[in-house]
Amino acid sequence: MTWLLRRCVLPPAVVVLTVLVWLTSPAWLLVAAALSPRLPGRWRPLRLLWIVILWMTLESVSLVVLLGWWLASGFGWRVRTPYWEGVHYDLVQGLTWVFFREAKRVLALEITTDGPSPNAHPGNPILVCCRHAGPGDSFTLIHALMHWYGREPRVVLKDTLAWDPMIGVLLARIPARFITPNPGQGEDLESQIAALATGLDENDAFVIFPEGGNFTPQRRQRGIERLRKLGLEKMAQRAERMEHVIAPRPGGLLAALDAAPGADVVLVAHTGLDHLVTVRDLWRELPMDKQIVMRWWQVPRDEIPAGRDERIDWLFDWWERIDAWVDANRPAEPGREAPRVDRPDR
Repeated sequence: MTWLLRRCVLPPAVVVLTVLVWLTSPAWLLVAAALSPRLPGRWRPLRLLWIVILWMTLESVSLVVLLGWWLASGFGWRVRTPYWEGVHYDLVQGLTWVFFREAKRVLALEITTDGPSPNAHPGNPILVCCRHAGPGDSFTLIHALMHWYGREPRVVLKDTLAWDPMIGVLLARIPARFITPNPGQGEDLESQIAALATGLDENDAFVIFPEGGNFTPQRRQRGIERLRKLGLEKMAQRAERMEHVIAPRPGGLLAALDAAPGADVVLVAHTGLDHLVTVRDLWRELPMDKQIVMRWWQVPRDEIPAGRDERIDWLFDWWERIDAWVDANRPAEPGREAPRVDRPDR
């Protein structure tokens, strides 16, 4: 029943809704323009309206294209072959390029990267381990990997994202996994993640967010409490000292390391929008006029410990380093100096 709702009900509903929005767009534009002078934020309603319409349009066009490709591939019979997989990656690349370009322009965003390129060791697959905080960080990461570094991402995502019609259909046709951060009894998530990380080639990037969700103070505290319930007091104390990140859940990354023995690890931190937690925060900040700073570190495989416990300590060490970097580079506040960008150390 869930599958039918996601595949047969939601996609056509999105397309119909998008058509209705475009047909009534003059009225929406008039309302947004009338509201804009009354609200601070330099045409905030108009900016938000354009981003929403753009996303709905991209989603609807993509769904029509995906339906055509499903028919052309023999009603889905050949849709997971290398040719069609490459075609779907091209679609992802095009979508991210259009949306990213417009989002930067309309929301007044600037992206700055620092550190070695994920292609510092060409010919090697990589396991990308990213901090999760702020709106659109996963989208920005995928855009960077595909457009700036020529990588084809395999992504581990929260299962709630599968309810987005385009994301659900598209990621069912390329290597990806939708998982729940809190699995039920009998669910072997590590095996699913290991299967996704198996067979990486030289231009692949396996992407995982070890925190399991966007950073909030409440999730950070729950992460500390979870460690204590598991009897991991030392790890809980380390997590308490990290103020800007959630204690990582190492199981998924450890499974990927075992499944991809030739892959380097790339760790990614970012800051700039991580203080935007609620819808109210987002509305208040529009247009954002922000700089997002992304910091990359690439760890060669031979520098990663071999034992499970040693790897967990290694991951926590890196998360402490990421926490310190975020503290030094987060957006300036009253009484704080402007963010600085560290010089690459590798």
